[in-house]
Amino acid sequence: MKVTLDAAKPVRKGEELDVLALARFLDAPTVEVSQFPGGHSNLTYLVRTESRELVLRRPPFGNTVKTAHDMGREVRMLTRLQPFYEKAPRVVASCDDASVLGAPFYLMERMRGVIIRRTVPAGIELTATLARSLSELVVDGLVELHAIDVVKNALVDLGKPDGFVERQVRGWSERYVAAQTDDIAEMRTVAAWLAANLPASPPPTIVHNDWKLDNLVLGEDLTRIVGVLDWEMSTVGDPLIDLGTALSYWVEAGDDELLKSVAFGPTTAEGTLTRREVALRYAARSGRDVSHIGFYYAFALFKTAVVAQQIYARYKKGLTTDERFGAFIYGVRALAAQASRVTEQGM
Repeated sequence: MKVTLDAAKPVRKGEELDVLALARFLDAPTVEVSQFPGGHSNLTYLVRTESRELVLRRPPFGNTVKTAHDMGREVRMLTRLQPFYEKAPRVVASCDDASVLGAPFYLMERMRGVIIRRTVPAGIELTATLARSLSELVVDGLVELHAIDVVKNALVDLGKPDGFVERQVRGWSERYVAAQTDDIAEMRTVAAWLAANLPASPPPTIVHNDWKLDNLVLGEDLTRIVGVLDWEMSTVGDPLIDLGTALSYWVEAGDDELLKSVAFGPTTAEGTLTRREVALRYAARSGRDVSHIGFYYAFALFKTAVVAQQIYARYKKGLTTDERFGAFIYGVRALAAQASRVTEQGM
């Protein structure tokens, strides 16, 4: 099986970088810049010089939510985590001076491999066996990340574990109000339910905070994870927040069509684990209690809806011209509706 490695494409209109300024920063005669697909939040570019390939990350153009696009957070996490977790990309350089490229940014080594997004890359036949294997990889990779001893390795200060879930619920509820454009009743009722049903947290771990298939770089044989991307919201806190996030991206074949429209991967394929099977496999492999997983799943749906709302608000205000973002309000509605169902009926 010959598979297609993840590749960059021409830079999207309105998201161009100052190539000359970047060349000066890198002390390179010339640089060639292309852009990786996706990029709904922080933007990701492939930077080629005469001698190497690097990946550049910067906040979106028109960003007004500084805490959601903190380059410093990504750099700190990757730098501190790399000695204990080889799947964390190695940071090569960072720049806090917004005058260079219009915003803080950093550069990291390029991790070559296969990334599976909404559809599988050319050359891959998504059999039931492969679909199951991929879904198991997602779960087992999360268990591996959460197994890093944050106390022994002196990583606890990368977050504030005490009161983590309460702050998450309050913070994302406030972010939704700040970015709101449409009246979606479910968003209000879900926020109130979450605040009233906070569970007790297990011991803290590294929390990636955006764990999904298209943030994983797979080896060419599709049997292992060789890299993990997009650490912009990472911290130390309740590991079940990560499991809930993974479940919020896990659209199933039996879900309604509106929810399927916001799928982040081919999780409806025959052979894929169900959301319940994902939770049970995580519990068996990690030893953690997942009896309150309905809360974490509902919260993750709510949080993802807020992220989509923030992106849609930038589009509606004319701060980005990317036409993809015009439909994000439908994603907000779909995610809010699913979160509301979970608060009423459970997982």
